[in-house]
Amino acid sequence: MKLKVVLEPSDDGGFTVFVPALPGCISEGESKEEAIKNIREAIELYLEPVEDDLTLSSEAEEIELAV
Repeated sequence: MKLKVVLEPSDDGGFTVFVPALPGCISEGESKEEAIKNIREAIELYLEPVEDDLTLSSEAEEIELAV
């Protein structure tokens, strides 16, 4: 999966990075490399399924989609 990220200098130094396609998925780092590393981890956590929080009705159908 490929996602576009926006990397910009932070007012306090370092860099802030966010993913426009994933609202609220944001991270930061002291360098560009660290910010990219941190946003990769944030994306993985953002997309991680939360099956424990999922309650399905008896009529629900689960389907996998490739994105």
